[in-house]
Amino acid sequence: MAETAQRDPQPATDPVIKLDQFLKLAGVAPTGGQAKQLIQAGQVRVNGEVETRRGRKLRSGDEVAVGGGVWRVRLDKTPKSDQ
Repeated sequence: MAETAQRDPQPATDPVIKLDQFLKLAGVAPTGGQAKQLIQAGQVRVNGEVETRRGRKLRSGDEVAVGGGVWRVRLDKTPKSDQ
């Protein structure tokens, strides 16, 4: 019998943002390099756990904590049109 692959509980169509990009957009880190340093130093928590992967994909509802501040990820589910 073939094994069934486990599926990601979030649909692939849900919008995502990488952790380092989120830190820049939220104003936590002014540059990508500084975001990378915060992440690699273990100063960033995602949903209560230390995260050291700057490419960690965040979805709406995820909680990011850095230096005493907490941000909840909120992403728009409507795709942007190419104009």
